[in-house]
Amino acid sequence: MPGASWSVVVGWRRVRETHLVALVVYVIALLAWLSMLRQWLPMPGSGGMTMDMAAPGVPETMATGAGPVGWGLYLLMWGVMMIAMMYPSTVPLIRLYHGTLAGLSRGERLLRVGAFLGGYTLLWTTVGLVPLAVNVVVPVSAVAGSTAAFGGTLLLLGAYQLSPYKDRCLDHCRTPLGFLMTHSRPGVRGAGRMGLDHGVFCLGCCWALFAFMVVVGTMNLVWMALITLVLSVERTVAWGDRLARAVGVVAGIAGFGVLFAATLGVA
Repeated sequence: MPGASWSVVVGWRRVRETHLVALVVYVIALLAWLSMLRQWLPMPGSGGMTMDMAAPGVPETMATGAGPVGWGLYLLMWGVMMIAMMYPSTVPLIRLYHGTLAGLSRGERLLRVGAFLGGYTLLWTTVGLVPLAVNVVVPVSAVAGSTAAFGGTLLLLGAYQLSPYKDRCLDHCRTPLGFLMTHSRPGVRGAGRMGLDHGVFCLGCCWALFAFMVVVGTMNLVWMALITLVLSVERTVAWGDRLARAVGVVAGIAGFGVLFAATLGVA
């Protein structure tokens, strides 16, 4: 009986640790949101200036115009933004993954969870290179200021939200147990690789939403919040797949409406 009682205590401690890990992830996401709201991560050249960082293309233009330092600070800002937007909907997977590490020491469990989040964050931070590279070729502000380009962006979002590839990636994001069964890897390095793999599926699920976010303003907090809500519900709620299709339909109709208005000279 004493042995059974000790097993219960150990099991309870591990469950409590899992809850604490999930809480820490939520707190990190909250701090990331605060850093965006309070503008703790200024872009190069913004020091004290009343620059509208929420305007489309402004962060990308400032970053590319400041050289390597600007690119680095933009990637830092982008990485923090991804933590704020993506971490909350990743908590179910983190909880489940932590639970599969019950046979390891506490230090090893936490190290692997940290490596998983590190790989996941690294992938999403690297994605920030895409809007910078695009801005070098075609300024984001020019895309946002073009009615045809804006309508085309809405159509792209609508088409992808309704595509089979979106469904496949969303299935991976919505079934954390399935992901762990098919992509589990041993060791700390394996945990980091799992984070990268999961990030790839999340990128496949959400890239069109983030492309739209860049066009309407990378640091527009209202759009950030709305897109965070959409992608979180898509990935964690039973009817999330229906929401994804509804967003696709709305975006497609809006895109056609913008392009039609442009042909009539209304917009």
